[in-house]
Amino acid sequence: MDEVHITINKNTIPFDTKSPFVTSGIRVGTPALTTRGMVEEDMLKVAELIDRQLRSEGGEATQVKAEVKALAQQFAMP
Repeated sequence: MDEVHITINKNTIPFDTKSPFVTSGIRVGTPALTTRGMVEEDMLKVAELIDRQLRSEGGEATQVKAEVKALAQQFAMP
């Protein structure tokens, strides 16, 4: 995800049966996105970009990175 400039954190999932030291999920810092003015529809686009990057195993990185940059440019920091 770093390759395409999307920052996520490994995180536990509530009620997961695995040890807390084995993270099963990710956390996306949505407060940082909403501060930029993004809304629910934009979060769907972010989720789609994360999904594409993970499924492609980096094969689509150049395209995903360009789309991340374009999305970020639409929502300049206040």
